[in-house]
Amino acid sequence: MILSSHGLIASQIASFDADAAAFFARVTAAGGTLSATEKIATNQLVLDLKANSLWTSMKAIYPMVGASAAACAQNLKSSSFTGTFTSGWTFASTGVTPNGLSAYMDTNLNENTQITLNSLHLSHYSRTNNTTTACDIGLFDTPNARGSLTFSYISGNAVVRNFDFSSAVSRTSSTAGMFINNRIISTQSKYFFNNTLFNTNNVNSIAKTNLNYFLASRNLDGVALNFSNREYAFASIGDGLLDTQASAFYSVVQSFQVALNRAV
Repeated sequence: MILSSHGLIASQIASFDADAAAFFARVTAAGGTLSATEKIATNQLVLDLKANSLWTSMKAIYPMVGASAAACAQNLKSSSFTGTFTSGWTFASTGVTPNGLSAYMDTNLNENTQITLNSLHLSHYSRTNNTTTACDIGLFDTPNARGSLTFSYISGNAVVRNFDFSSAVSRTSSTAGMFINNRIISTQSKYFFNNTLFNTNNVNSIAKTNLNYFLASRNLDGVALNFSNREYAFASIGDGLLDTQASAFYSVVQSFQVALNRAV
């Protein structure tokens, strides 16, 4: 039996999905490292996303493994949209935690050039339950009054937008878990919390915005605002999902978190 430097046997390395192996190589090239447990869990995440017809819908997937900026900035889906972390983050095996004052991650994914109007999902997996007014992921264009974001606990409610300026909705009972903000048609957007459709907004889309998505803050006209202090263990940006896909997506990501012993 031949062991690698990270405790993986040769047969495990050979059986890694090609996309997972490419992600591991990007992490290494950036100066990061992953444990054997993280590699096995991430490989299974890729397999499960593909088995549930979710992989092709993804543009950026940040599994937040490796406990370093170099590792956590990497996009699992491709070599594009590597994140850029500002200072003020704490990196751990359980995820990434911003300071709530100035820290955010620029995904370098521009909505206008990379997203199709009326087909968008934003997701994040938070391990923190609090009532901090903060944007978990998103952007907003003030001059044109439109944006795409998940904005938690503003005035005691949640604001969820996809190419629109929609009103606040009643907040969930917790900010710990998986949130999916989703649009697949021009007249409606949906908000999922874990495996439940939490809210449906029958609001028309307006247009895309020429801004990058930020994690842990809102990209407001190119400036970070509404900083979060919640710990994130996953985030994604991609095409809109059917309700059944959103449900399967939660199950896949939750299994990934369980495998890493950090599920909520």
